[in-house]
Amino acid sequence: MEKLKIAGGYPLKGTVRISGAKNSAVALIPATILAESPVTIEGLPDISDVEILKGLLEEIGGSVQFSDEEMTVDPSKMISMPLPNGKVKMLRASYYLMGAMLGRFKKAVIGLPGGCHLGPRPIDQHIKGFEALGAQITNEQGAIYLRADELRGARIYLDVVSVGATINIMLAAVRAKGRTVIENAAKEPEIIDVATLLTSMGAKIKGAGTDVIRIDGVETLHGCRHTIIPDRIEAGTYMIIGAAVGEGVLIDNVIPQHLESLIAKLREMGVHVESGNDQVFVDGSTKLKSVDIKTLVYPGFPTDLQQPFTTLLTKAAGSSVVTDTIYGARFKHIDELRRMNANIKVEGRSAIINGPVQLQGAKVKASDLRAGASLVIAGLIAEGITEVTGLEHIDRGYSNLVEKLNGLGATIWREALTKDEVEQLKNT
Repeated sequence: MEKLKIAGGYPLKGTVRISGAKNSAVALIPATILAESPVTIEGLPDISDVEILKGLLEEIGGSVQFSDEEMTVDPSKMISMPLPNGKVKMLRASYYLMGAMLGRFKKAVIGLPGGCHLGPRPIDQHIKGFEALGAQITNEQGAIYLRADELRGARIYLDVVSVGATINIMLAAVRAKGRTVIENAAKEPEIIDVATLLTSMGAKIKGAGTDVIRIDGVETLHGCRHTIIPDRIEAGTYMIIGAAVGEGVLIDNVIPQHLESLIAKLREMGVHVESGNDQVFVDGSTKLKSVDIKTLVYPGFPTDLQQPFTTLLTKAAGSSVVTDTIYGARFKHIDELRRMNANIKVEGRSAIINGPVQLQGAKVKASDLRAGASLVIAGLIAEGITEVTGLEHIDRGYSNLVEKLNGLGATIWREALTKDEVEQLKNT
């Protein structure tokens, strides 16, 4: 086990290149199950979630080659092997195996997904969609059993706008008989990315990126080559870092249109932001103004950037209110920021941040992926040394974080935990 140590107070400048989108990768990789011949995905991020999914595909008989951000999956010898435990419980996006295996084999046994603990995140909309397509779903001893004699297209209205349910129903429907219509579908760029891959494999999908998606089922899908989109959340994280401690940070390999809500809020705070075709330039300011944000489904402000943005607001003059309408329990980073001298209180689904304050280095623990990002940003701002544990969360979503930050001029490194520190973590 390791910890991250950050010497704060260093201004950052230079160029950082954004990796492929984590939230696309975790759906694109399971989607390869649906093909009958090899699929190659280019630009995958070097993160633990990708490695876990590689292992899961190999467990069900897939041949997987992965190097230099490129993965080739040969699904021709895959079988519908039950996956009730093990790696499935290490990431929430393992639920995409349900839709993909149901679509390919008409049956699947998948353990309940794991991942970050962000409060209740039910999969009832996924199950509703699968049942509409003709599957029988049961929960047996902590695993979801999916069975269908055949899948038939249906009209499915999502009661809640859900990225996961939208993608999972797409995966199950592309090889179903007839037409499937998903209404009140999520519109995130990652959904378009998955639809693009499936279309390249021979699927017939229209409307991805709108609230109505139409899918005409086909009997088989074939292999193809696909390049993943850039990670808008990683890009947004580095934009926030540039606003917090930057003296001119260029974020390369980004689609600025995916980040318009963040760009608007940074400019409202007084941050200088310039966007080009595939780059964004951010120059920080010593006089940041307080702003209020409310997380919403895309194209609103992303819940995945709420925690990093909260850290930035500790530098802003005045009182800011951050409301998370997506995950009400996504405030576990607040207690850790308070350890670092932040003046924040939580009221229901909102956090009230009073600033500016000078953060102080401290020993803190990441409770989830984006909380980890917020604590790294806090360490870059703070006076003194900050130690961050819980790196297994950060490693799930940020490729080569230490190398990228040091390339901008940060002083950040990893150290092995001592035996005493490991014991202390086990007891917390």
